[in-house]
Amino acid sequence: MSERVRVGAEAELPEGSQTEVRVDGVGVVVVRYEGTFYALRNNCTHKDYPLLGGEVSLGRLTCEKHGAKFELATGKAKTLPAVKPVRIYKTVVEEGEVYVLPL
Repeated sequence: MSERVRVGAEAELPEGSQTEVRVDGVGVVVVRYEGTFYALRNNCTHKDYPLLGGEVSLGRLTCEKHGAKFELATGKAKTLPAVKPVRIYKTVVEEGEVYVLPL
């Protein structure tokens, strides 16, 4: 069973922030968008490029390399060149701390 991973204090993760943590050895990008925390594997399914630092708008995270967009809530690829979804993770806020764990 995987352990949950602490991302940080909710107060230290402002709107629009992006942070990377490792869950079971896998890089996961945690994004705060419209007050909600989302966690996706930090890897574009098109060409193995990190998603961390990509633009976030309309509930989607854009890969900076080729412009593929992934839905934050589901991980679904919403624009080409990506066609496969990116894995998503569960986020939990408990006593002011943000955690990530596998679904």
